[in-house]
Amino acid sequence: MTSVLNVDEIAAKNGTDPVALTKQAALKGFQIYNGTGTPAIGDSLNTSSITDSGVGQYKPNFTNAYSSTNYSNTHGATYTTGNGWYHWYNTVTTGAIDHNFIETNGNYADASHISGMQTGDLA
Repeated sequence: MTSVLNVDEIAAKNGTDPVALTKQAALKGFQIYNGTGTPAIGDSLNTSSITDSGVGQYKPNFTNAYSSTNYSNTHGATYTTGNGWYHWYNTVTTGAIDHNFIETNGNYADASHISGMQTGDLA
């Protein structure tokens, strides 16, 4: 027998909290932002702000912290000048993560379109 569930919205019993997923993983945060000049968030989930830590160095700050530093992160950016680059993060905390972009020549470089995603358990 096939079952069909048609709903417009699923909410926790209190009507405001997100629904807990069991035996599944879901995206818990993402950022899309412009890193030139003062970082400007275009869209986000669980991101309160972006700290500009210097040329090519950004820190997305989470609205809700993760339960540990063992969450998954991925990020990338559009890069239009120079000799190519590497992107990496060096500091992971439960409340924020560094996004860094460095050219192959060793210089940090700003990026115009940056995106990052995180999955893991929230505190």
